[in-house]
Amino acid sequence: MTGIVAGLSTIGNGFAALAPAALPAADVDVGGELLRVLLSLVAVVALIFVAGWLSRRLQARSRPGGRRIRCVETMAVGARDRVLLLDADGKRLLVGVGPGGMRTLHVYEGAAPVEADPPALPAVPDIAQLLSRWKGKS
Repeated sequence: MTGIVAGLSTIGNGFAALAPAALPAADVDVGGELLRVLLSLVAVVALIFVAGWLSRRLQARSRPGGRRIRCVETMAVGARDRVLLLDADGKRLLVGVGPGGMRTLHVYEGAAPVEADPPALPAVPDIAQLLSRWKGKS
């Protein structure tokens, strides 16, 4: 048993010789280390923004402008059942989707209605107008 303990202590001393010696506190450049950490953080944040920008660019390219089918609206009517309103070649289709498959419920004849732009929101008054109204009330 004593031979095993002596062998282990010899191995432990060998590992201690391989480990680098700890630097004294005076040799550590705190400002340099802080700058290195901050630059690394800025680089990681920049990579995140670049990845987001790149993914948006690639998604925009994957959608060709000449698509003939698009989903206008979707509504869940049950746990696993949905109703889809599709625009296909200028016609509107109402399609039911469920566990049993898909079924055309209705085909709207004629051209699909052109969606109007939403009405413009009223202009927000500037701070001077708001203050004059507030002073007028009191």
